[in-house]
Amino acid sequence: MAADTRDRMIGAAIDVLRTKGVAGMSFTEVLDASGAARGAIYHHFPGGKAELVAEAATRNGRDVCGHLAQLPTDDPLTVVEIFLASIRPVVGASAEGAGCAVAAVTIDPDSGKLRDVASGVFDSWTTTLAQRLTAAGVDHDAAADLATTLITLLQGAHVLCRADGSLEPFDRITRTATDLIRHRYPPDR
Repeated sequence: MAADTRDRMIGAAIDVLRTKGVAGMSFTEVLDASGAARGAIYHHFPGGKAELVAEAATRNGRDVCGHLAQLPTDDPLTVVEIFLASIRPVVGASAEGAGCAVAAVTIDPDSGKLRDVASGVFDSWTTTLAQRLTAAGVDHDAAADLATTLITLLQGAHVLCRADGSLEPFDRITRTATDLIRHRYPPDR
């Protein structure tokens, strides 16, 4: 039961981070959303808000990494197309006011060590995506570069779509990225 409470609190923190960031996140919101009692805060997170935020970013990162590890490796274009299709709903949430819980950690002016958590998460995403691209036939160094580009595209899309209030910037980016990959890695004929 205690693990369930802790898990619910972390899940609630991810949601709050996506909409309000670190500075806007309050324990009251996390408790309300998770159904946890006030005493659960320091029982489960003796390090306070920073510990809860680190756990939330880490879990969110691990969940995303798990999805990335499932991308098919038929060919580079398929990896990129399915990656872009899978992140579209997440970016769509940004157009409606949400964002990336991990990115929220990086923009908090007092994030300090939390930036290290975010850096590790982004690195795990890039590494996992690069592994999928390598398995699809992309040279190791090129796969690392392309994976970094795709993760940067994702984070930039969060910002542009949130500012625009629509998926239009993401759709433009998707068309361009797909065209570039199609030309760089043409399908076998």
